[in-house]
Amino acid sequence: MNLRNKNILITGVGKGLGEDMAKSFVKTGAFVYGVTRSKSDINKFKNKKNLKIFYGDVRNLNLIKKIFKQSLKDKRIINGLVNNAGIRQRLKFQNITKKKMKEIFDINFFSIFEILKLYANYCIQRKTKSSIVNIGSIVGEIGFIELSGYSATKGALKSLTQCFATEFAKHNLRANVVNPGFTKTSYFQKFKSNKKLYNWTLSKIPLNRWGEVNEVSSLVSFLLSEESSYITGETINIDGGWLKS
Repeated sequence: MNLRNKNILITGVGKGLGEDMAKSFVKTGAFVYGVTRSKSDINKFKNKKNLKIFYGDVRNLNLIKKIFKQSLKDKRIINGLVNNAGIRQRLKFQNITKKKMKEIFDINFFSIFEILKLYANYCIQRKTKSSIVNIGSIVGEIGFIELSGYSATKGALKSLTQCFATEFAKHNLRANVVNPGFTKTSYFQKFKSNKKLYNWTLSKIPLNRWGEVNEVSSLVSFLLSEESSYITGETINIDGGWLKS
């Protein structure tokens, strides 16, 4: 997918989907500003052209403002945003405290809410049209045991994205959600070692395999590109058919 003339901010670039998106988008012509909360992961991007990586937490709005200011200094108006950073929380429902629920919402939902507010103002002030992709999960569509907090954040993110897309369409801001299913990210090998659980996931997937990271990146790339200019407010599942089985 051609991302020439795209300047894209991606959160959570340290591993998995975020890392693949950052590297693959650059290859197709984009300039990427990335955020990671792990200093060690910054080394993965050394000597890479058309990339600027920032260390910090997505809840730190001063960091996000710093990136926006840097983009103006670079004369690269950010016209693509991928909210990818997030955490997973596996707890039995009765063991989820209000504090734990607030913690996961703080990262998976409220940080994105705040970034969207800042980014909307940034784009409107500069009359910049843009595409936003929020990374959700199929867990937010159907729910899984011991993932109530995680599922709730992804369900809320879907609703937020739909409302944002409707309200800001007049400003040429598009927003969509991509819901990956089971994908070969950093936890794949550990997951695969539990044969019973791994085989159960395969039994739920009509395509009978886990997704590749680059398959998700390609979908996000399409939504960021001009080829998807009439798509907004949608939730697209990329799960090998799980939700339709």
